[in-house]
Amino acid sequence: MSDKLNYAVLNGKAFDPDSLLNMLTEHLFTEIIPFWEKTGPDPLGGFNTCLIDDGTLVSRDKFMWGQWRAVWVFARLYNSFGEARWLTLAEQIAGFVLKYGWSEKDQAWRSRLSKEGAELEGCTSIYTDGFAMYALGELFKATANPVYEIWARRTADAAAITLKRPHDTIPHSPYPVPAGARVHGIPMLFSLKFQELGDLFDDDEYIALARSLQDEIFTNFYQPEWDLLVERTTDTGGRYPGADGRAVVPGHVLEDMWFQIHIAQATGRTDLILRALEISRRHLEFGWDEESGGGLLLAKDAEGKTPVGWNMPDMKLWWPHTEALYTCLLAWRISGAEWAKEWYARIFEYCIKYFYMPDAGEWRQKLTRENQPFTGTVVFPVKDPFHLPRSLILQIELLQNACSQKEILSAV
Repeated sequence: MSDKLNYAVLNGKAFDPDSLLNMLTEHLFTEIIPFWEKTGPDPLGGFNTCLIDDGTLVSRDKFMWGQWRAVWVFARLYNSFGEARWLTLAEQIAGFVLKYGWSEKDQAWRSRLSKEGAELEGCTSIYTDGFAMYALGELFKATANPVYEIWARRTADAAAITLKRPHDTIPHSPYPVPAGARVHGIPMLFSLKFQELGDLFDDDEYIALARSLQDEIFTNFYQPEWDLLVERTTDTGGRYPGADGRAVVPGHVLEDMWFQIHIAQATGRTDLILRALEISRRHLEFGWDEESGGGLLLAKDAEGKTPVGWNMPDMKLWWPHTEALYTCLLAWRISGAEWAKEWYARIFEYCIKYFYMPDAGEWRQKLTRENQPFTGTVVFPVKDPFHLPRSLILQIELLQNACSQKEILSAV
């Protein structure tokens, strides 16, 4: 095992915030970021993400989720740690996307470009617009350049109009929306993005929209009879019929819960922080695959039935685990709960054992249920520069905060 990821730091009473901070900082800045700085920048502009796990380039197509996500990562690195080269790279990627990515006709961002910037796939995914809002807000924080505010607001205002439509009419690649359904991913992503832009630009309309989307998550997508948060409801917020209405994606819920904690911290909603902590613990327990050596399953049926209403539910992917790590660390820092510390250590041990690739300096992305490497495509044929670096950045920021966050719940 590499010295950079030493499980002893996490083991039982040896769980020490300072030691953990040092370990994560070394991992991020001597392995993960150098991997992406070496493999990602494209001389024609944009960022290469069509890689296999060892960093070998297989295509220079630019999937726009990955472009905007990379902008966020490098802008956030600059904002938090101050190296000018990261801002330069973030602006270089953004310049490529701003030049070629926007569709005036659709008032949205295209989904895939060629290496020269030609459209390969049009405006097929509302999520591209959400990641654009995320990245442009972070760039504006870094630069105060009004161009980034203009584009962030233009994207947000167009998305706000689109979000009023029934979900089954909203461009939603790569996850088809069943007829008459509403899907968890839309309020999940856009609640955080509108809250962050609302706070950044002091825009009450954005904040109100974020609050509405947050309420939908806790009111409609959370199903109290199962104590689970499902991926689909009906248009009116009721239970969607069949397997599609029983599908639960534990990693998605864990990611969403830290989103909702951040929003609730901004708005002073202590009640929602507590609910998010409870929901997080429940989905860790629900999603963990004890039978096959651990790890979070991609999806499960709320009633344990088969088939599961989700593509490739038995896969174990890197991204739910990276999101779970930040959620658990945040839960521990907020509440001091022993369960959060124990789950953090358990997940990190699993990640070190199965995902971490010390020779490459990154993590593999996909495992079978039996914890064996999988090289096929699950969603996009990309290695995305986002979930792992973002999780590490946020964990480091949290651990660097010398003031414990337990005071948040002192009034409860």
